[in-house]
Order: sequence, then structure tokens, then C-alpha cells
Amino acid sequence: MLRIASVPASHVYVRHLGDPQGRDDVVRLADPVPADGRTVPGGWWPPLMLEPGWVTANHHRFDVFHVHFGFDAVGADVLTAVVQGLKAFDKPLVYTVHDLRNPHHHEPDQHTVQQDVLVAAADALITLTPGAAREINRRWDRRTQVLAHPHVLDKSHIERPRRAADRFVVGVHAKSLRANMDTVPVVAALTEILADLPNTLLRINIHDEVFDPDNYWYSPDVGAALSEFNRHEHVDVCVHPYFTEDELWDYLAGLSVSVLPYRFGTHSGWLEACFDLGTAVIAPSCGFYAEQRECGVFTFDEHEFDSGTLRAAVSAAYARWRSGQPAPRSTWSGRLAERTSLAEAHRAVYESVLR
Repeated sequence: MLRIASVPASHVYVRHLGDPQGRDDVVRLADPVPADGRTVPGGWWPPLMLEPGWVTANHHRFDVFHVHFGFDAVGADVLTAVVQGLKAFDKPLVYTVHDLRNPHHHEPDQHTVQQDVLVAAADALITLTPGAAREINRRWDRRTQVLAHPHVLDKSHIERPRRAADRFVVGVHAKSLRANMDTVPVVAALTEILADLPNTLLRINIHDEVFDPDNYWYSPDVGAALSEFNRHEHVDVCVHPYFTEDELWDYLAGLSVSVLPYRFGTHSGWLEACFDLGTAVIAPSCGFYAEQRECGVFTFDEHEFDSGTLRAAVSAAYARWRSGQPAPRSTWSGRLAERTSLAEAHRAVYESVLR
């Protein structure tokens, strides 16, 4: 049995790296829970495995240390102490590079310094797409194994038939307006684009916390700007608390297309959830979203927005919808085979770094 200290362990991505039958013989330690109950915005807690002293106190409990994400607020000096602790106890480090640019940081500098520490110290690197692997090689001259993103939803959701749609519904989920989102220009363009297409609806969702002055995500100006689009007959703006998981899947399954309004980023679990549900995705040209799964693409990054490419992507999706052609969708058998393969591949990585 291999024991993995995974940062984090409870995230759906990490949970779905294990063989569903347990045949990989890999056990991932549970996330330690803060005794004082502290959390950060969004309800999760900072990973205690990255706190000073955790490796020293717990090195006997794991064989490999595997970092995924969650180190947004962890200083490079603390990460350096963690990797030094791992070396002191001869514990190998695996780092999966999910984000080459942190979607929660307005500027890239902090994340770059954090990654300089992790990439240099890692005994093995993993990422999700060939493009990301090429960029890692360009930046750090390191080779990276490419392993796909596993399924997000469970069997019942993946196999659930989609409801017949009598309207073409395009969704922009503003969530809590994280740093990489620039929703207003995308929504403005979509409002104009859909006005020219019969039987369409633009649905904009915003978390209610953007209107709460005491909330970390307080952003009333952007919230108000998005709410203004509700004056259009073919636009529906919905302000609501965080969806439960079932509410989120119902919302996503009810869309014909989900448009990702990201100025920067790398990969997306949201895109994978849409693939599991059979909801089409139109993704920005930044990052490597289009290498994850088949999707439409429009030109959108920190320097440029070409609304014409968004119009073309929406028009193509609309034409497929009108013709009755379903969006790309996963199958449970395909996802199960993929997950088994991912479990075997991760087991092989852990064995290689232990050698």
C-alpha cells in the first residue's frame, strides 16, 4: 500500500484519481481540519499539510507528498521550508501543475515565485494538457507527464438523459467574480449576438455575496452592471446564494452552452463538468481549455477581446442545436476506463519517485 499526503485530498479531482475498486492500493491521507474552524472565502480551509512543522510531525504517516492546489496564500518561504522538510526525511514530492496562472490572483508574480519553488523541488511533474507541458518545459526546462482530468460528476448524473430544450440557452456564471473573470464585456457581446438569433435566452448567474459589504467578494459595481442587462427581454439575471451541488448540476444541464469569461487561466473543472452533462462550452483562447475537451473557442485574454470570434462560436453552437446535434458528452464507461488508467498512471509515478 502506498500512502499519499495529497494537498488537498477532498477535492473531487483528487478523489477521482483513485481506482474506483481500490485496485491501485493507494491511500490518500484525509485533509487535516483546523481545530479553530477557520476557513477562507468560499468555505474551504487552507491546507494544514503546508503549515510549518506538519511534515516533521507527520512524516511517518506518508510515503509521497503530492501537491495539487490550495497554496494560494502560502508564501514562497513557507513552501521552501516544506520542501526542505521533505528532503530531510527523504520524502519525494510530486507536483501536478493545474494552473500556470492562478485564476484567483490579479497579478502573476506571487504564483510564479511559488511555482519556482515547487517545480524545482519536485521529483516528478504532472499536468493536464500537452500545451501546458510545453509551457512548463519552456519556463523551467522540466519534462512533465500529461494525464487527463478525471470525471467530475457521478454515474447517475453522467447517464441521466438531457431534458428536451425548446430554447437555446447560453449561460455565463459569474460566480463570485474571481480575479480572472471579466464578465461585463462578454455579457454585453452575448446580449447583442443572441438578439439576432430567434428563440434564445442569455442566463447570467451571480452570487449574492457580491452585494454584501461585509463579504470578501463584495463587488457592487460589477454586480450592478451585470444586473442592468436584465432589462433585455432575452436576458435573465439571477442573483442567488451558492448553489448546492445538485442545484449546480441542474443549472448546468439546463444550458445549451456555457461561456467561460476568463481573461487568464489554464485548465477548468467547470469544463469537465459540462462534458459530463453534455452541455457545450465556449472557452477563451487563453490557457489550454481547448486541449482538455472539444469546445468552441473565442479570442479573449488579458490583452484582447474579439467579439467576432465569440459571435462565430455562438453561431456554430446554435446551428448544431437547431439541427438536433448533441454537444460532446462523456459516457460512464469511458470515464470509468479513463479513471482506471489515471489510477494506474499515478501509482506508477509514485513508484518511480520512491525508486
